[in-house]
Amino acid sequence: MGIGTFVNKSVRSAAATAKRTRPSSGDLILVAVVIALGVFGLLMQYSAGTDFSMWTYNSATYIFNKQLLWMAVGTLTAFILSRLDYHIWRKIAVPLMGVTVILLIAVLINNEVRNNAVRTFFGGSVQPSELAKLATIIYLSIWLYSKREHLQDTQLGLIPLAFILGVIGGLIFLQPDLSATVTIFILGGLLFFLAGGDMRQIILFCVVALAAGWLVVQFSSTGKARIGSYIAGLKDPLKSSDHVLWSLEAIFKGKLVGVGIGRATTKLIGLPFAATDSIFAVIVEELGLFGALGLIGLYAVLAWRGLKIANHAPDSLGSVMAAGLTFWIVIEAAINMAVMVGLLPFAGNALPFVSAGGSNLLSTLAAIGILLNISRQSRRSDPEGGERKTYSASIDLRRRDRRRSVPRTRRPANHGK
Repeated sequence: MGIGTFVNKSVRSAAATAKRTRPSSGDLILVAVVIALGVFGLLMQYSAGTDFSMWTYNSATYIFNKQLLWMAVGTLTAFILSRLDYHIWRKIAVPLMGVTVILLIAVLINNEVRNNAVRTFFGGSVQPSELAKLATIIYLSIWLYSKREHLQDTQLGLIPLAFILGVIGGLIFLQPDLSATVTIFILGGLLFFLAGGDMRQIILFCVVALAAGWLVVQFSSTGKARIGSYIAGLKDPLKSSDHVLWSLEAIFKGKLVGVGIGRATTKLIGLPFAATDSIFAVIVEELGLFGALGLIGLYAVLAWRGLKIANHAPDSLGSVMAAGLTFWIVIEAAINMAVMVGLLPFAGNALPFVSAGGSNLLSTLAAIGILLNISRQSRRSDPEGGERKTYSASIDLRRRDRRRSVPRTRRPANHGK
């Protein structure tokens, strides 16, 4: 072998080693999608919130400026969390959940009533239930990781999980915030499923959750009204709630290409919460079916990249945490859009990155920051000493673990038989 050939091979080997050990810059496609959603959200806030801002705050740009401020804070938070090793959440998950519970109790004590509910601090600027969704995903991911050897035991798996969800969900339900309560339970059940919970326990969880939901509807005037109007709307769209009727009118006006940015009229004559819960209806009226499909496409790409990050996470903790955060964002978006077209009972879920609301925007961008850190860590060696096995018995988010597992010692063939 010549000296030149040896040098070239050494350089290529060193470059390959550096590439394997160098931290990844994160998922750039995910970053691009989030930027697109954020810019689009600000544009729609300027369109949907201008008149409401003028009527309510005597300033046409009040809501837009507030959203822009929260976007800046959220972007900084996402940047910091993308550089913060996600394993550190194992040390601060319990304090985080403790702070969340304190805030949920404090909001009830503070008793700041807005829209017949007690959910916020500081004139509606801070909504602890949004933080609770993020904190629940982080806490449950770490809790399920620590209990991964005992998830098949009902007393050590399902019952403690139900208690955790019951405390958080119960405090949110008292506000009352039915949609956030349902979201918390969906995320809890989904994480338990992804973490490898026994299928019988998962079925039992679903049955109990449905029974509890039925009881809530029976004893909640809000729940009864929403389910009643939803069923009536399924039978006859003209008997849907006023909220859905205004939304359907906006969608009908939008047709294929929309009436143009800023030219929607439904937001001015009856569509409630145009800048928050109903902003999808404004989007369809102004940008048409094509605009709605483009937005749905962005969420689909976000789901694809988030699940890919989960699939390539350095360890099983990162896998479940990334999947939980991704599903949370996508579920919130799906519920919001489905409600606006009458496919689901009315719920107050925000449209991530688009609806006005600082707490939701900050929590969602924080989730993106954690996702990016898991992505950046995907090329690093496992900080826990090489533990690479996934603990999911239901869905293997990291099939590559099987390829890297140590092969069994093969028994020699018995040729004497």
